[in-house]
Amino acid sequence: MTTTTPFEGVMPAMTTPFDEQNEIDHDQLAANAQYLETAGVDGLVPVGSTGESATLTHDEHVEVIETVSAAVDDVPVIAGTGSNNTAEALSLSERAAAADADGLLLISPYYNKPEPEGFYQHYTAIADAVDLPQIVYNVPSRTGRSIPVDVTARLAEHENIVGYKAASGDLGLISEVIERTADEEFAVLSGDDGLTLPILSVGGTGTISVVANVEPERTCAMVGAALAGDYERARAIHHELSPLCRELFVETNPIPVKEAMSIRDRGRPDVRSPLTRLSVEHRESLADLLAEYETAAPGEIGPFATEEASR
Repeated sequence: MTTTTPFEGVMPAMTTPFDEQNEIDHDQLAANAQYLETAGVDGLVPVGSTGESATLTHDEHVEVIETVSAAVDDVPVIAGTGSNNTAEALSLSERAAAADADGLLLISPYYNKPEPEGFYQHYTAIADAVDLPQIVYNVPSRTGRSIPVDVTARLAEHENIVGYKAASGDLGLISEVIERTADEEFAVLSGDDGLTLPILSVGGTGTISVVANVEPERTCAMVGAALAGDYERARAIHHELSPLCRELFVETNPIPVKEAMSIRDRGRPDVRSPLTRLSVEHRESLADLLAEYETAAPGEIGPFATEEASR
């Protein structure tokens, strides 16, 4: 893909595999990173929400970044380092930089519900102190408050704040962010797999994706087609991925995706408490759905498949 922004394409939000003792399985983590790199992704995002960062110690957090960075050769590693505590987010960001992260993903401060100026000061404090490309992450369903567009536009002027992960579910808000930051070198990335194609259609540059852990080639094919302007092919793959998007969010993320990874022999399905394993009634339907993807190339499944889409 031709890069026109700091971040473009498909960047899986990686899971953190655990072993039978509920400790991080670093061998499996490295294998997953290598698998995704080979599949053609454009970056890796460990220790975000999908990586269960909220249940990792700070030392474990850094160890995950080190493992992923050491495992891959040619794709950037964008480490999740956000917190509701600015000092803690700054510390994690500095440690991530020392662990060879290539960029940072910073969830907006959760629980505290800062005012607009609080959002701005939080992000600029980290951007001023850590000289790495940084992505602002807006996910109000987890944090309790959406980052105002005015604040995002101000943040985009900072040389180290070069991206925005859009997980508000509000396409109007996301479109306005794209409009307001059009003059900056600023990437707007989907953080909601079901909305990746609509976000790309209004000027988004890629996705930080949960589904790409399970179907990286198919996700890359969809995003690549959209960025190349081939929306017939992109729509066909979007629709064939839509059932998986729904299935992977039938319970709290990352519960279903870790089950899917287990089905694909890429780690155990275990999550750390207070999360629990995917309920039995959903395991069979997930396995059946994944089996369908094994037998067809991107663009070949479902009523929207066309000869053009499956080329």
